[in-house]
Parts: sequence; C-alpha cells; structure tokens
Amino acid sequence: MFFELAALAYLIDMILGEFPCKHPVALMGDFINAFERRFYSDRILSGALLVIGLIKLTLLISIAIVYLCGFLPDWLALTVLAVLASTGLAMNMLHESVAALLTAEQPKQALSYLVSRDTEDMTEIEVYKAGLETWAENLSDGVVAPLFYLLLFGLPGIAVYKAINTMDSMIAYKTERYFYFGKWAAIVDDIANYIPARLTALLIVALAEDRQRAWESLWCDGNKLESPNAGFPIAAMAGSLGVALGGDASYHGKIKHKPTLGFPVTPVDKSTLAKALQMKTGINLIVLSLLAAGALLS
Repeated sequence: MFFELAALAYLIDMILGEFPCKHPVALMGDFINAFERRFYSDRILSGALLVIGLIKLTLLISIAIVYLCGFLPDWLALTVLAVLASTGLAMNMLHESVAALLTAEQPKQALSYLVSRDTEDMTEIEVYKAGLETWAENLSDGVVAPLFYLLLFGLPGIAVYKAINTMDSMIAYKTERYFYFGKWAAIVDDIANYIPARLTALLIVALAEDRQRAWESLWCDGNKLESPNAGFPIAAMAGSLGVALGGDASYHGKIKHKPTLGFPVTPVDKSTLAKALQMKTGINLIVLSLLAAGALLS
C-alpha cells in the first residue's frame, strides 16, 4: 500500500490544485484523437486496439518514471511521484467547476462544460439536479477511484486509471459513431469503477445528516441506472439531501428515459447544490485521516 504517496498527493491537490502546464489527461486525449483520426473504423476491434495501446503506453511510461525516481534520494523521489500522482486527483477542480453553477450568469452554459447531456432547454431545477449528479458521480471518477488505484499500485495505478477514464469520457457513447468503437472503453471503465463507485456511495452516506435515509436510497435505488456504477453515488447523494435525482434527460437531441433516484422530501434548488458542495470539507477530513492512519500503521 502506498499510503504516504497518496497522502502527499492528496495534500498537493488540496493546496495547489491544477498546475499551469499541459495536463497528462490532455496528452492522453491527444493520443486518443490521433488514433481516431488515423485508425477509426466502426468496429469493436478498432476501439479495443486503442484501449490496449493507450493502457500499455501509459503503463510503460509510468513504470519508467518510477524506475528513474529510484536513483533519487527517497524524500525527493516521494515528492516527484506525489506531484505527478496529484495530477490524477481532481477534488479542487471538480468542486470549483460545479460550484461555478451557483454564481454563473448563464448556468446552463456553465453546465454544458461539465456534462454530455443537452442543456439549452433545461429549467433552473434541472440545471441544479444535473450539478448534483455531476458532483456525486465525479467524486468517484475524479477523487475516490484514482486514489484507490494509487493506493494499490502507486503511480502506474493512477496513471492507467486516468487513461481508462479519459477514453470513457471521449469515446464511450452510444452514438452512431462510437457505438462499436467505444464499446471496450466503456466495458473497461465499468470494471475499473465497480469498487470505487460503491466506496464513494458509502462515503456520502457517512457524511449525510440523515444516514438512514441515505442508506435506504442507496440500497433501493443504487442499481437502477443503466450504468452499473453511476447510480450508487447519485442515489446516496439523493438520499443524503432528501431530494429526487435522475429522471429523463436529453442527450445528442434524443430524450433518454431514466429512473428517479432518492426520496423527494424537499425540492432541488440552488441551496441544495450549495449544501452538497459543503461535503468537500468532510470528505477531505475522512480521506486524509484514513491515509494518515494507514501511513502510520504500514
């Protein structure tokens, strides 16, 4: 277990956030775009080759970095690896991006940068509901999951996870172009997020004011969405706030019918999103406490 590395990386992300240089995820995106331009075909095999290629390349580069850091003094090697690993964590960026919906002059436009659904015809309530769902789901994708793989496998673990998650966000859509090409990206992402999504849901339940309601929502509604993972943190968030999330949404001009998650005790509004975002402090405290305990005991 890489507790010291994970704790330092998490602190760096908390304090410094994103670095003013080209992000490793952007480099992965460049690779995906280049592969698609040259090798795209509407076949599962083509998409599988992309998945294998990017994972293999990411793994080789990250292992090489770890190997080279072995020639540095221990403290310096830890620092370098933690700085690199922190680029795979996105608590600050996620929180700031979702919080921008609270102050944006055009919330629908701000939301369009965060979600793949159509935002032009959304009501104010739908905007804040989408913000809540984005916050909950991406706590898994952007915080818990990368931290989970960093703890298990060090820098190569978090790097490979970010490669998988980046492919999912770019090509794993059920559109005419990506239905087959993005199939393997979606499958691998579902596998990678299976445990982290459920850990994220439990973390949200632990921070809920009404834990029983949050747990009941998670237990009853967590598996209702088409995605095998997304419903768990969203259902837990809905239960913790006493609201209903999910429901029909428009994607690429087509209405997608989705079940409702949670118990509609109170309506969703701006204050609901603000309350959900206040969980950041509790999440940071729990995560850092667990990492510190792990570092001391390891």
